[in-house]
Amino acid sequence: MNNKNFLKPKVVISKCIEFEHCRWNGNIIKSNFVKVLKTYVEFHPVCAEVEIGLGVPREPIKIIKSERLKLIQPATMREYTKNMEKFAETFLTSISDIDGFIMKFKSPSCGLYETKYYYDEKPGSAVIEKGAGLFGKAVLDKFPNLSIETEGRLMNLRIREH
Repeated sequence: MNNKNFLKPKVVISKCIEFEHCRWNGNIIKSNFVKVLKTYVEFHPVCAEVEIGLGVPREPIKIIKSERLKLIQPATMREYTKNMEKFAETFLTSISDIDGFIMKFKSPSCGLYETKYYYDEKPGSAVIEKGAGLFGKAVLDKFPNLSIETEGRLMNLRIREH
């Protein structure tokens, strides 16, 4: 049978993975796996950082862990926590019939498991923990039963096959 007879799964993907030069440094992430999937998947690319008003290129952001997680841009000392939380709520409520997510590995916005949490915003500040980025955490909380993975972990054959 031809793949035209099957519904394509709908997957939200970090836009910087094979879709647009929107990373903090203006780069794009190459992924042979995602490139192959483009034939079989209906992708819905999104860049949470651009959506909250950060340009391309932009100064990097990072997560500071104190009494709560804060999304800070150290170069400007601007906090983007509320902006990201509002975007995540609005965007994730607006999507329907999504089958999964492919997120940017280690990103302070889209990361899932390996995003660094820092003690403070100063250069050289210690990493005190790792966890999800703010948008990634909202995805995991809202869609706990969907397939949600990062492009970094999808390079691992065992994870990818699972």
